[in-house]
Amino acid sequence: MLSLDGNYFKNMFVCGANNLNINKTMINRLNVFPVPDGDTGSNMWLTMSVAVNAVKNSEDEDISAVSEKIAAALLRGARGNSGVILSLMFRGIAQGLKGIKSADAPAMAAAFGLGVEMAYKAVMKPTEGTMLTVARLSAEHLKRIAPSTGEMEAFFGQLTEKADEALKATPDMLPVLKQANVVDAGGMGLLVIYRGMLHYLLNGTMIESAEPNDSYDEINEADFSFVETEDIKFGYCTEFLINKAQDKEERLAEFKTFLNDIGDSIVVVSDDAIIKVHVHTNNPGSVIEEALKRGTLSKIKIENMREQHTHQLEISAEAEKLPTPRKPYGIVAVCAGEGLKGIFEDMGADVVVDGGQTMNPSTDDILKAVNDTNSEVVFILPNNKNIIMSAKQTAELAKDKRIEVIETKTVPQGIGAMLGFDADSTVEDNIAGMTESVSAVTSGSVTYADRDSVYFEKEIKKGEFLALSEGELIDVSADRVETTVKLITGMCKNGAGLVTIYYGKDAPKEESEALLSVCRERLGDDVEVNIVYGGQPVYYYIISAE
Repeated sequence: MLSLDGNYFKNMFVCGANNLNINKTMINRLNVFPVPDGDTGSNMWLTMSVAVNAVKNSEDEDISAVSEKIAAALLRGARGNSGVILSLMFRGIAQGLKGIKSADAPAMAAAFGLGVEMAYKAVMKPTEGTMLTVARLSAEHLKRIAPSTGEMEAFFGQLTEKADEALKATPDMLPVLKQANVVDAGGMGLLVIYRGMLHYLLNGTMIESAEPNDSYDEINEADFSFVETEDIKFGYCTEFLINKAQDKEERLAEFKTFLNDIGDSIVVVSDDAIIKVHVHTNNPGSVIEEALKRGTLSKIKIENMREQHTHQLEISAEAEKLPTPRKPYGIVAVCAGEGLKGIFEDMGADVVVDGGQTMNPSTDDILKAVNDTNSEVVFILPNNKNIIMSAKQTAELAKDKRIEVIETKTVPQGIGAMLGFDADSTVEDNIAGMTESVSAVTSGSVTYADRDSVYFEKEIKKGEFLALSEGELIDVSADRVETTVKLITGMCKNGAGLVTIYYGKDAPKEESEALLSVCRERLGDDVEVNIVYGGQPVYYYIISAE
């Protein structure tokens, strides 16, 4: 066969996807870069499957039309770093085949070259020893042999051979692969796709997705345990589409710079209607907020890669009948409110126990959380004075772990303690550091009176708003915002330079934003004021001043 039309190219693509589907678990077992979360094969398959559904019933004869449909579907369905790179490669291929009814070897070689070029341009920090390398070396080889290799069977045979050769060299280019004794997972996925395409070209038949495949039996399985979960620098794989606003400049370079400051594994690619974004970060909320400035969002996916890596360790340990290795330290925190829970989890708490004022967890609740924490030492942050005693009782009941209770009496103190934690320090140094961080925080809160009462000869009416600082009543009034502002300004009299307001589930967002504006105006430039959703019950606002 001297050229490929649209129908033949479509079938080759579907066959490549089928081959990927039956080998995705094998590819997952190789996955150690950029994060050892064991999902590269699955992400590549899910990406390919969207395009398969888009073209499987296509009757287009022109390879230009088919490749364009594939590229458009891949971009919208791309999942994970490997899936986005794969979509970029096929987008470049589609550009190279634009306006062509059927493609011969030189045309296909040029298209594959464009695919590699587009992938390298979109990845902000390309790393050699990955699927990018496999794609580049095999595409460069195609360019060399295309003038003398007319038959498509020989052409794609050369493609798979060179991809295989490049894949075997990846451990020598990327130390983490050699350490894990594996080849690159994304590169293997690419080779599997190429081999599936060649299969259809040689045989004219599909590899069925349920068909067993034994051609990769000698592939090593990655040792996920050599990477500690806490060593994963950026914990959340964040992906979404920005639907472009037609009357607004995209400012892609500015957006990429922003992403580069807070993450890695960054891929940003744009077409006429959408911008596809992929980034690994510890602040997915900030990424989403910045993206919303450029258009509406869809297909948002945020995955906790540390959790995925831990899951892979558990799978490996179960398979070997071995317990998951314990890490040195774990943290259990107590709080109420989905926003606050997310903050503690983002900062590294292993388990967050639901509880707080009016809903104190039992010793058994805290003990269960301690037992769920796979570490030698567990630091407990009660974050409420009424929970400290229950937390201390846990230390007497835990049989095989050292328990240290940091006596945090408020949520801001708990967050301060998290900031003072250092995974590389000794237990004693951590106790000292976390306790010192707690002492630097002043805590306040705004709640309401649920009945008439008298406090130090001051009459309090049911429904009035109460402002408390370090547990002491500071103000009572019927104006919630003014009461809160008065509380915050008082907390800043001792020289605080940073105020964080955590607004609760019963505090309207509009009111919270108005409160922020008033505080910034009254406190001036010397105090930085931020507002964060805490979602806590009972307290409209929890205030931290440092």
